[in-house]
Amino acid sequence: MLELAGYIASARRRALPARVTAKTKHHVLDTLAAMASGAKLLPGRMAVSYVKTLGGTREATVVGTKFMTSAVNAAFANGMLAHADETDDSHAPSLTHPGCGIVSAALAMAERGGRDGASLLRAVALGYDISARLSLSLGAAEFRRVGHLTHCFGPTFGAAAASAALAGLDANEVRHVLSYAAQQASGLSTYMRDQDHVEKAFDFGGMPARNGVTAATMVAAGCTAVEDVFSGERNFFVAFDESGRIGKAPEPEILARDLGKSYEIMNTNIKRWPVGSPIQAPLDSLLELIRGASIKAEDVDKLVIRVSMAGANTVDNRDMPDICMQHMCAVMLIDGTITFEAAHDEQRMKDPEVLALRDRIELLGDEELQKLLPVRHGIVEVTLKNGQRLRHHTSAVRGTAENPMTRAEVDDKCYHLMALGLGMKRARALCDAVWNIEHCEDVRKLRPLLRA
Repeated sequence: MLELAGYIASARRRALPARVTAKTKHHVLDTLAAMASGAKLLPGRMAVSYVKTLGGTREATVVGTKFMTSAVNAAFANGMLAHADETDDSHAPSLTHPGCGIVSAALAMAERGGRDGASLLRAVALGYDISARLSLSLGAAEFRRVGHLTHCFGPTFGAAAASAALAGLDANEVRHVLSYAAQQASGLSTYMRDQDHVEKAFDFGGMPARNGVTAATMVAAGCTAVEDVFSGERNFFVAFDESGRIGKAPEPEILARDLGKSYEIMNTNIKRWPVGSPIQAPLDSLLELIRGASIKAEDVDKLVIRVSMAGANTVDNRDMPDICMQHMCAVMLIDGTITFEAAHDEQRMKDPEVLALRDRIELLGDEELQKLLPVRHGIVEVTLKNGQRLRHHTSAVRGTAENPMTRAEVDDKCYHLMALGLGMKRARALCDAVWNIEHCEDVRKLRPLLRA
């Protein structure tokens, strides 16, 4: 706790390595783009409608709107906006989507305190470090398997750490923030039953962002708490010790391991396609086959897709277009690519051309690919009507830590997403501002660019 609290308290003043600063910009921009596009989707619209009923001191911006509210409310709304879709980032080893919760919280706190852009970047990178380590300390995969939701647990602590750093709290106060974060830590894997993506947006983004900002602002207002929630009688790790069911005890020491040496934002993925994570690899493979062999939809007799067992279970013939494997692959074959608009065109799920092609697409869960998780592999096998058979195996999805997107690719993705909600001129200006955000003296200067 001494090491962890001290590291969090000093983070805002501690320079990041150049490569980490550059990668953090990618994730800030990527998350802002998810917010801007998410404001137009059902979970985003419902989040905005809800927070407008709460009022609140005008401290921070709800992205894609003209509305300002308290930092807690803005973090909550922006967190839901950022995961209203499937465009936000993910950290595979910890089974979290860190950006939607952490960037939302950090942005709200930076606005609230008038912090500079460099402080925002440092707080975001810190949040990713704490989020990943917290989840890994609980044994992420096994912890999720028994029903807990890693997407809530880790990001709550990451958002709290980022918020505490931006609030300027000292190490003793950070201890209290972590205790309030622990009291709010929760989440069930039942989110997968959510048909409208609304509760999922809350679970992944809105709740962690809100919890983190709440913890930091309570302590900043003078609230005290337990000194060390991670040790002693009935501590956090005792409460969430699932070793009896998963055969693995929590590892609290992971929380402080290699802080300042290993930056988890470098291990975080950015999505190339605006679709669910298990669909990313097959779309990469399918695009390679389309380009390499000039395949057209009418040439295809059969398409077989292989992903992990868990991935197949998540995206098999779902009712929402952007999380339905068969639908998205059919659309890519017809269009030659996947756009945000195509991924959210629900009417197209009834299109006779798409449905006819879906009938020729088979999704299989592969036990060997399951063993390779958390790395998501995808295999696409195409049989053409002329009898030719083609195959492509994607082992490193574009945008992952193993195969990262370039700055130009991230810019192109984010500009087009932002333009949907902010307009082309404002989107271009916001992209440029984020690429130079370390020179911004007050993050509140971004407000005119964040509003619709």
